[in-house]
Amino acid sequence: MASLPLLTLPLGLFSILLGTGEPKLLQPSGLNSTALQVEWQSPWIAELTRDPVVEAIVADYVAGLRRQGWSVPDQGVWIQVGQSVIAEHRGSVLMPAASLTKLATTLAALKTWPLDHRFDTLVGLHGTLQDDGVLDGNLVIQGSGDPLLVWEEGIVLANRLQELGIQRVTGDVLVTGSFTMNFEEDLNDSLTALTQVMSTSSWTWETRQAYGNLPPGTPQPSLQIDGTARWIPAADLENVPIDWVVRHQSLPLVAILKAMNIYSNNAMAEMMAELAGGPDQVMAKAIAAADLPAGELSLANGSGLGTDNQMSARVAVAMTVAMQQELGAQGFSVADVMPVAGEDVGTLIDRRLPPTAAVKTGSLAEVSALAGMVPTAEKGPVWFAIINKGWDIPDLRVQQDQLLRAIQAHWGAAEAPAEMRTKVRMQTGPFRYGDPSRNQVAQDVASE
Repeated sequence: MASLPLLTLPLGLFSILLGTGEPKLLQPSGLNSTALQVEWQSPWIAELTRDPVVEAIVADYVAGLRRQGWSVPDQGVWIQVGQSVIAEHRGSVLMPAASLTKLATTLAALKTWPLDHRFDTLVGLHGTLQDDGVLDGNLVIQGSGDPLLVWEEGIVLANRLQELGIQRVTGDVLVTGSFTMNFEEDLNDSLTALTQVMSTSSWTWETRQAYGNLPPGTPQPSLQIDGTARWIPAADLENVPIDWVVRHQSLPLVAILKAMNIYSNNAMAEMMAELAGGPDQVMAKAIAAADLPAGELSLANGSGLGTDNQMSARVAVAMTVAMQQELGAQGFSVADVMPVAGEDVGTLIDRRLPPTAAVKTGSLAEVSALAGMVPTAEKGPVWFAIINKGWDIPDLRVQQDQLLRAIQAHWGAAEAPAEMRTKVRMQTGPFRYGDPSRNQVAQDVASE
């Protein structure tokens, strides 16, 4: 107990843990226990088991927000163990979700593709490749929506083309299909990056920095493109003879989701949502997968940008639990698609969360949200969601962290169980950016 950073807790929470305080419990607004059970008979919420200490911790937390001038009705909290609701405050009320929206996008992706799914980018030749390595014609790129096509991937792809004897392209780079590079929202910026990455002579500072992430000795490409890169409709290539030479595979889906959530990358989330069928389909898939209550999830996009993306705290928990069910059946866990405290930096760089907690953050101008799993000694994984509305985002984050540490202190500090420890570690093993083995050569490529 002494090793836990309890001295930073608000006085009320600190006194609860020591058993010296008698806080006046706030009556949670919204549904009472009976109404919660009657209104929504979800497989995730089969019973209601209150813990007076946790209820007091949550009530004291909400009271602290009220003392700071924040609107009590604009704060949502849901604490759950297994299928039991332990404590809640306005847990069924729709609130701006910010990047908790990415929980829905992640769950929809898990229901759309297998965990090992890869997004292919095909590279082909339209023209004649001369013995001296000059392609008298165009290079053709057919995308399928790879959300994580970054500089490192482009560098190694250019190297593979040169290994195949292509040193110069006299024509253009013709791009078709869904294609984005470096998370650029403007297609022209992605096309510019594609030609830049092909030769060190046109590398930017960012490209050289990315090259430093590749293994020592990685060649620096010098593929000369005489023309420009331009996007064309797939129909324009239907009757064009193309010699497909390389199939570039993305990282597996599970790693793409991990990268998306570590950095809460909005561009990646928007791409994933569109690939999954758009915001309406993301919402429909999430509702079906997590058996969500009616009216507690409303999405305008897949990233969480804008206040039109809304959910209740209990829906955030239900989706996270559904993700765990889906991932656990395949030997993975939420720690493999969400940032983990003490292991991943990204959005957690300034947080003081319990180690090995797997969480998703969310922030807008006046919204701070957090949801995920905190490990405890007595209760095992504790599922939670906190949605705050207020303008002092850094302070709200501090108080969220304090709330979770107080709950963990009550039930005992612990690391996540072995089955919920991270297996997907970005930039290691099969999850490295720019792995040459993901560029399959001609004999493995089937024309599409």
